[in-house]
Amino acid sequence: MRVHHLNCGTMRVPGGDLVCHVLLAETDNGLVLVDTGFGLADLADPASRLGPPRHLLRPALDREETAVVQVERLGFRPADVRHIVVTHFDIDHIGGLADFPHARVHVTAAEVTGALRPPTRQERRRFRDAQWSHGPDLVEHTPDGESWRGFTAAKELTEIAPGIVLIALPGHTRGHAAVAVDAGSRWLLHCGDAFYHRGTLDGTRVPLTLRLAENAVAFDRARVRANHARLAALHQRAEPDLTLLSAHDPVIYAALAAF
Repeated sequence: MRVHHLNCGTMRVPGGDLVCHVLLAETDNGLVLVDTGFGLADLADPASRLGPPRHLLRPALDREETAVVQVERLGFRPADVRHIVVTHFDIDHIGGLADFPHARVHVTAAEVTGALRPPTRQERRRFRDAQWSHGPDLVEHTPDGESWRGFTAAKELTEIAPGIVLIALPGHTRGHAAVAVDAGSRWLLHCGDAFYHRGTLDGTRVPLTLRLAENAVAFDRARVRANHARLAALHQRAEPDLTLLSAHDPVIYAALAAF
């Protein structure tokens, strides 16, 4: 399937700019988004939609960066987006859900529990129910029983299209997931926030601000560290038909968007 790389939210955080790397896949069953970045409703009411974290993230909130505007710029209609697969429910990943009200939203059941029925104080403070007040059609998945490139908790979302795989990767949030997409000549593994910076994979220096931020927001720090090690090992195997990407690394985004 053809895959477009979109930046759906530049964030001017201390230490440098970040992106919200979103995938748009053209399938025989319509368009599929992996994450959405920020949306039009976030621009209209950032205080209630984004809350205090907006002061740290400092998103550009540029209409031209929203997924819905970029979908239209590519010649499609918003209604052509039939499915959205989300890595997790943080504000910078689901702000655009309301711009595609007829799309089915695929997410792990664990993430729905953590966000919509939060068992812990941390989760009650973390998530913003304004992001799903429009009543999205949530499809909950429990990836297990299948393996993918060494990940043992995976599920191919064949109801969307062959070649889209949801992989449980908890740690950043309770139900965080990675999403693998078969782009034809290679697989793209969208790791969401399982890592922030390419240095996690290749051993180069990760900015201190990003290391601190990862630890500060992690639901389970031990699992975050384990995910870092697992993804670094996968990267170091240098499989020619696999590319790993983070939701926020601007260098990885620029390299992939250039193709």
